[in-house]
Amino acid sequence: MSRKDTPVIIEAAINGMTSKEKNPNAPRTPEEISTEALLCLELGATIIHVHNSDIELTGREAADDYLAAWRPVFAERPDALWYPTLTGAPDMLGRIEHYAMVAEEVPVQMCAFDPGSTNIGEPGPDGLPTGWVYGVSYEDCRTAFEFCDRHRMGPALGIYEPNSLRTTLVWERAGKLPAGAMAKLYFGGDYGLTAMEPGVSFGLEPTEYGLLAYLDMLEGSDLPWSVSVWGGDLMQTPIARLALERGGHLHIGLEEFYSPERSPTNEELMREAIALCDAVGRPLASTPEAEKLLGLPQGG
Repeated sequence: MSRKDTPVIIEAAINGMTSKEKNPNAPRTPEEISTEALLCLELGATIIHVHNSDIELTGREAADDYLAAWRPVFAERPDALWYPTLTGAPDMLGRIEHYAMVAEEVPVQMCAFDPGSTNIGEPGPDGLPTGWVYGVSYEDCRTAFEFCDRHRMGPALGIYEPNSLRTTLVWERAGKLPAGAMAKLYFGGDYGLTAMEPGVSFGLEPTEYGLLAYLDMLEGSDLPWSVSVWGGDLMQTPIARLALERGGHLHIGLEEFYSPERSPTNEELMREAIALCDAVGRPLASTPEAEKLLGLPQGG
């Protein structure tokens, strides 16, 4: 299959930790999440990534909160591909144990995991960086990948920094990377992950050479990959079109989007992504096509 014929996986990350204050269109309640997920699936999203109402919930409480939103979704779309996020638990197993609990009732084919550490911050009063370290150790990687293998879930890998991709490729070369893995290449926009003031970000910038640097690293790898811009607008950068031209996929949504000039809906962002796919001449992936492209262990 040529790059042009490869169907595009559009992953809609519909809320993340985006508050109503940051974007009033961000879905936060179970009812809002259900409605938004179904809308994005109807528009053509292949995968939905979602947070629940409170990332600090862990274990059974976190699972029940997710299920409140996802029972209605699966009642209408039993073929839906989706996955939750990690919780704020202090250890890696605690961050992901709710996946298995949710999967007892509704299908969960993928598991979010970020295989590396990064600094997350914003400008302080003097304009210099202030924030915290999102720490992920090699032992955390081992724990998460073993969990994915055990529960037959494909790792949805948040690549914040180049070292995260290098770590992932070590696992792939060793033949130990769980089936169904996807490298989600996260580029840092002007506002980074959490800020509403510009000037402090992370990772590579969303430029042509930033993406080409990652593609150099992926040379010889079979990993599917997507691009997103955190604290910015993916469609206003060169990497969205370049990714589609190079056979990659798109990760969009209110989790990562930020602009002081507009507060779009997930529907608007979906329609912009679909228009670009049409312009480049790439079809959208159906659920079975995505399962095949990713090699998901629970796929048909």
